Amino acid sequence: MSGGAAGAPKPLPSSGPKSLREMPHPLATSSSEEMGPALTPSPDLLLPRSIADKDLSLPNGTPVDTSSPASSSSLLNRLQLDDDLDGETRDLFVTVDDPKKHVCTMETYITYRVTTKTTRAEFDLPEYSVRRRYQDFDWLRNKLEESQPTHLIPPLPEKFVVKGVVDRFSEEFVETRRKALDKFLKRITDHPVLSFNEHFNVFLTAKDLNAYKKQGMALLSKMGESVKYVTGGYKLRSRPLEFAAIGEYLDTFSLKLGTIDRIAQRIIKEQLEYLVELREYGPVYSTWGGLEVELAEPLEGVSACIGNCCTALEELSEDMSEDFLPVLREYILYSESMKNVLKKRDQVQAEYEAKLEAVALKKEERPKVPTDVEKCQDRVECFNADLKADMERWQNNKRQDFRQLLMGMADKNIQYYEKCLTAWESIIPLLQDKPETK
Repeated sequence: MSGGAAGAPKPLPSSGPKSLREMPHPLATSSSEEMGPALTPSPDLLLPRSIADKDLSLPNGTPVDTSSPASSSSLLNRLQLDDDLDGETRDLFVTVDDPKKHVCTMETYITYRVTTKTTRAEFDLPEYSVRRRYQDFDWLRNKLEESQPTHLIPPLPEKFVVKGVVDRFSEEFVETRRKALDKFLKRITDHPVLSFNEHFNVFLTAKDLNAYKKQGMALLSKMGESVKYVTGGYKLRSRPLEFAAIGEYLDTFSLKLGTIDRIAQRIIKEQLEYLVELREYGPVYSTWGGLEVELAEPLEGVSACIGNCCTALEELSEDMSEDFLPVLREYILYSESMKNVLKKRDQVQAEYEAKLEAVALKKEERPKVPTDVEKCQDRVECFNADLKADMERWQNNKRQDFRQLLMGMADKNIQYYEKCLTAWESIIPLLQDKPETK
């Protein structure tokens, strides 16, 4: 929308408010038919009753429209974003591997190799290989939040671990973190906007990222600056129903997932405690067999059977810890990230409402809507479009990830019980009565 355009801003076309019941329920079975229409164009912004009950107009008679703003430029971006979602092109590939431990005088840390292959014109070379540590990934995420405030930034795995419980330099922990960092970069790579961010380009290509951090590039967009410096003095009167529905969905989703996460951790802890007992249980049969000549063979069989069950249970617990729990944690953090974007959207809408009301109540003559109101209007529209597009993308990823996760969990449990069944069936012939030889 041009800053000097005369006249009141035009309303954003709306298909009406969306009922909370129409939002897909967290963790419910979903099909493309159920999830497809989850997001619709933004409903009208709501002003307080004292303002909404009367027709607002500027002193020169120009009516002031109080509905959600429409911007030709932001709508064009929305269409481009949707086109990218429909026909995604893969011209950027990033992997995280080869963790290495560095021991220095002041600290010990892990770095990971980040390899990039691309055909994009924004990159000088077709392939890059750099080493990054966790705090570099954290820097990248912060820069993305600053420069792309209207978009959902994928979460990073938590930095801190409880001392004495998890060794952050153990092979298991490092590998789990490597997988999470790899997924973090792949989420960004697959995004039609974030993947073109200049900070992301620098992260993938700069040999000395620390020098870049100190120098800085001051690449905050105008959108980023406008959101960053909003003081929060504006209070949102009413969140549009479709965004209220998204907020309630995220609250319920994170609550359900948090409960599953806690119970899953408890189950794994109890499995490991059971495994300790099982490992002590098996050898007892073996030592007993040394005292019972006639029962030696079946007792040894029972001991070996329990040993096989121990191995199967250990594999199941490892799979749950390394593959199941990290996905739960990622999506809990993902929902928190989405909530933060929703709060930023609310803050910009509140600013727009306040400025719109101030314009309507002005006494002096004004030939046109002030430029700052139009800019604020554009920001609201941009937030609405980007947030809904990212929500749809997130829902698609979630369905795919959880379908794969639950199928994998079912498969691992089937394998575990099949191994236990095979082990116990193998000792049945040893326990059956054998015909006496004459």
